[in-house]
Amino acid sequence: MKILVTGGAGFIASHTNVELLNAGYEVVVLDNLLNSSPESVRRVEKLTGKKITFYQEDLLHEEAVCKIFEAEGFDGVIHFAGRKAVGESCQIPLAYFDNNITGTLNLLKAMERYDVKKLVFSSSATVYGQPETVPIREDFPLSVSNPYGRTKLMIEDMLRDIYQSDHSWDIALLRYFNPIGAHESGEIGEDPNGIPNNLLPYVAKVAAGQLECIQVFGNDYDTPDGTGVRDYIHVVDLALGHIKALEKLNTHPGLVTYNLGTGVGYSVLDVIHNFEKACGKKLPYRITGRRPGDIATCYADPAKAKKELGWEARWGIEKMCQDAWRWQSNHPNGYRS
Repeated sequence: MKILVTGGAGFIASHTNVELLNAGYEVVVLDNLLNSSPESVRRVEKLTGKKITFYQEDLLHEEAVCKIFEAEGFDGVIHFAGRKAVGESCQIPLAYFDNNITGTLNLLKAMERYDVKKLVFSSSATVYGQPETVPIREDFPLSVSNPYGRTKLMIEDMLRDIYQSDHSWDIALLRYFNPIGAHESGEIGEDPNGIPNNLLPYVAKVAAGQLECIQVFGNDYDTPDGTGVRDYIHVVDLALGHIKALEKLNTHPGLVTYNLGTGVGYSVLDVIHNFEKACGKKLPYRITGRRPGDIATCYADPAKAKKELGWEARWGIEKMCQDAWRWQSNHPNGYRS
């Protein structure tokens, strides 16, 4: 099968590309390189010994996207492309609506035009908003507390409407929790441009001496240590979930939804202390005010994915931090190292 991977030079996508190639899929990557590097594609080719067809293109360019579909003849799509920072989305919501919604709309029009109706969508646990209880199941009410989450929920709604209008589509909505870590080889990992928005790469850069101090956004949440609790999942576990989702789509299930998480919540301070073990030193941190759009506690009930996909996360927070530190210490400047 030939799979189009949008945003395919990014963090989660690059790890998914490794697993796709190892599983025998043919991979075509489309990425505008806004927040990613073509070096990740080359590293994936090196790790797997297999070639990737790469297009530097933007989903906002509808005609160019259609030309790629016409040239390649895809069997399915994994859709990662999109802006993804909660805090940034609160500052520039229009950019998020334009990039994430319009880009997805162009992709879906191309898929319909060229009769490619298998789609794995990279959604997010942010679509659950402020859950009343945890762990979070797929049938929980949906709401959002920030523009990034709103784009994910709007796209989910679009996909539900498309499926209701045409049952020949097979769509998997994968609601990620918090992917961290890196490939065990240390050759690919998270490489954000500029100062990281996410916790783990920020912690890693403090550990490497590139940033002065970790900012902890709020210590007055209703959690054991007052800091936000999240379900952190190893990025390779997450990548393997996409392989299982593609296999599920080949059974023509219609539209299906799965949480991809571990079912275990760790606080910000838990992550910092586990990273201290990985890098062998104390890390300075400073408590600051809460970040707009953040919630106190969020972790998954992953039972449905285990039952229906045969998938479950294998690795805990210690390995996530060890692998992230190996990537950071091997590549202090990411793919520019």
